[in-house]
Amino acid sequence: MKIDFSRWSLDAASRFAQREALVNVERDRRFTHMELHRLTNRIARLIKERLRLASGDVYLTILDNDNMSLLTFCTLAKADVKAAWCNFRDTFDEHLWQIDWVEPKVVFLETALLDKYYDTLRQRGIRIVCMDPLAAPRDGVSCFWDLLEGVSDAEPHIELDADEPMLLRFTGGTTGRGKCCMYTLNNWLALHRYFYSMPDDMFGNDARHLSITPLSHGSAAYATTLAFKGGCHVTMNASDLRQFCANIQNERITSSHLVPTILYRFLEFGLHEQFDLSSLRTILYAAAPMSPAKLALLQEKFGNIFIQAYGSSEVLAPVAVLSKAEHLCAPGQSNRHLSSTGIALPETEIVVMDEQGHELPVGETGELWIRGPGVIKGYYKNPEATATEFQGGFWKSGDLGYVDEDRYVYIVDRKKDMIISGGFNIYAIEVEAALNAHPAVLMSAAVGVPHAEWGESVHAEVVLKEGHTPDPAEIVAFCKERIGYKAPKTVTIVDQLPMTVIGKVLRRQVRDKYWADQQRKVN
Repeated sequence: MKIDFSRWSLDAASRFAQREALVNVERDRRFTHMELHRLTNRIARLIKERLRLASGDVYLTILDNDNMSLLTFCTLAKADVKAAWCNFRDTFDEHLWQIDWVEPKVVFLETALLDKYYDTLRQRGIRIVCMDPLAAPRDGVSCFWDLLEGVSDAEPHIELDADEPMLLRFTGGTTGRGKCCMYTLNNWLALHRYFYSMPDDMFGNDARHLSITPLSHGSAAYATTLAFKGGCHVTMNASDLRQFCANIQNERITSSHLVPTILYRFLEFGLHEQFDLSSLRTILYAAAPMSPAKLALLQEKFGNIFIQAYGSSEVLAPVAVLSKAEHLCAPGQSNRHLSSTGIALPETEIVVMDEQGHELPVGETGELWIRGPGVIKGYYKNPEATATEFQGGFWKSGDLGYVDEDRYVYIVDRKKDMIISGGFNIYAIEVEAALNAHPAVLMSAAVGVPHAEWGESVHAEVVLKEGHTPDPAEIVAFCKERIGYKAPKTVTIVDQLPMTVIGKVLRRQVRDKYWADQQRKVN
């Protein structure tokens, strides 16, 4: 199927022409729906006409939220090229590996990063587009707004094949490096339909949605539905909770996407008493269920405004949702569904499979397999991982769980050694690589341990080389320099680690002792 997305965009913009569509808080930029439509037309033309990218070429972004908001789906769908979105908060080494994997011809870069990234990018023959004016001219570097000068705002009228990959994003991998997910136009349109089919409407035409989490990481998912429904997308860059609350108050925000750990801090700091947050109608949270006790306190302060969603990078969209009504428990009524991820949305199948790929009956635990129009076709330049993780249109999630008699989906453990801390996916093997690089560390095991605020925090047990006695805090600092936020928060020195007969560390045994008194094996 061929689609000229610029026509869809024009019709939506015409319907809501003078309503505010995008606000970038830090840069104080504001665009109406028609202004944003015309701007994204110009950016799509810039990509094709000024940067001369052809069908099949890739550009890559390393951008904070405000600049990233100009290059999300509505721009991408108007240009017949591929985009790779990188998480601005990843390390230089991780960005470099991602760049070498996708081999972009152009990188859109925050100007503040230019000095650090310049030599590396130019050695690879990559053109750099910085998002702010340059202090002085540099070979191979352009300013975004200078390039945009004089570019027509007419609709590009480029037809895309809806089944061809158009977007690349990286997720964690069991080898310590990410797998590169490929998304088609059909995947993205399915995401839009999923939002429409949710039991609760987040996107009335007066919706004002605030993104504090990275747009490259998932927050960009809301942009298309907001555009089609006449809502406004508000972005902020800094992970500052007080500023987040100030933005809710000043911009009269109606919805946002958070992780439970951030919500708990509202209570801890009493922010609901310092700011007017009464405009909030919906908080969608993901990555972990809400603690029932904390949920009760949050509902007392904010009302019943909470939705839980279950999704992943490989599915792009929420595939199961626990609605507002399902968060509110009447006196004497069971709240057992609060520990679930909700019920699958229309167009999605979530089935529980055993090790042989046979579907298990109600109540039995196995691996959750997911199938639907939001599921990606596979991984870019990685046919081996694609063959392993996808079967018959299903993606094998690696989450262990069950479905009850009411069709609620419960996650009880992880098949893969992934740690989810504060909503970010962290893979143990990558943490262990940093730990094992320390000159005093012989071997290590990184695991997720229960944490009241973050769901899980990264903890490591390490065996030292003979004659070395480093302080655990030194090891933590060493890792933080190399892998940033993925570094372990705590380290325990041990004499030995549990091993298989062939010398492989039994990470699961290390992890299990920290979860022995927990009903769930993930938080």
